[in-house]
Amino acid sequence: MRKKITLITGASGEIGQALIKNLKENSDLPVVTLDLNPLPDEVQAMVTALQGDILDKALLARLVSEYEIETIYHLAALLSTRSEFTPETAHRVNVEGSLGLLQLAAEQSAWRGEPVKFIFPSSIAAYGLPDLETKNKDTHVREWDWNTPRTMYGCNKLYCEMLGTYFSDYYRQLAPEKSVMLDFRSLRFPGLISAFTVPSGGTSDYGPEMLHHAAQNKPYACFVREDVRIPFMAMPDAVKALLLLTSAKRENLKRHVYNITAFSLSAVEFRDWVLKFFPNAQVTFQPDLKRQAIVDSWPGDLDDSAAQQDWGWSPDYGVERSFKEYLVPNIRARYQGSKMPRTIE
Repeated sequence: MRKKITLITGASGEIGQALIKNLKENSDLPVVTLDLNPLPDEVQAMVTALQGDILDKALLARLVSEYEIETIYHLAALLSTRSEFTPETAHRVNVEGSLGLLQLAAEQSAWRGEPVKFIFPSSIAAYGLPDLETKNKDTHVREWDWNTPRTMYGCNKLYCEMLGTYFSDYYRQLAPEKSVMLDFRSLRFPGLISAFTVPSGGTSDYGPEMLHHAAQNKPYACFVREDVRIPFMAMPDAVKALLLLTSAKRENLKRHVYNITAFSLSAVEFRDWVLKFFPNAQVTFQPDLKRQAIVDSWPGDLDDSAAQQDWGWSPDYGVERSFKEYLVPNIRARYQGSKMPRTIE
């Protein structure tokens, strides 16, 4: 008999590790993970960890043969900056990898006679506003506005949202008998800020990079203009949102894709918050025109009223609490060599 499980792909990242710890504490279902990278020792013992490629069909077949999957958290992805340098690889990983997993979930849903929950983190990169005038005028963008991304990563995310909606509502719609569909649920995240993951050059990383440089007494040249504005969210709220959406009753969800956000800052406002805690920080602005253009195409803020109404979303970490209680203490501790007080679980 197949064993019931929760599956997490891309589990070695910070969101994946936090999900593992939360599910271990609050769920009776075993967790199976799939990632190219090994899990850290502290979470390795909590799960059955499979190391491999999301594109490996034999590995997916093994999952189907051994397990009954109740929920999938599909975190595995090639992220924004790298996707621009290798767009073909990004398409294979982000789209073809997601398609294979959606097919697996659809087959499991039909076999079980009950929908598999498929939780998909999307991104603000799915938007593409045409110019600054429009961005300044349309300040709270809704889910269906400006779905014209200008990056491969954004294109991948938007298309996978559409694939998930198709598999959830229309898959095999011409078949003689309607089968049980999977239950696809997606979040469009703003720029995520982590105290525990070092920024790796992502397009929204200029904020966290300011903090990490300040904590190390290193000067930082910000790659966007002072006035550029996008929404942000502290990592603990990202994990909270995924779990809240998972637990929401299906009949309460009026859409498959939801915006969520916490606070919106311009680059100079972010700098000013850094200076409150690191008064000697040296932050200058030297815009990279190509990266600047991408950030300019993203909304200055997101309308997350649908998430608030349908499943009770609200962030725990506003801008002040994010800096005071989560970001600054943990980033300081990181570079002082002391043990960090982890607040993400």
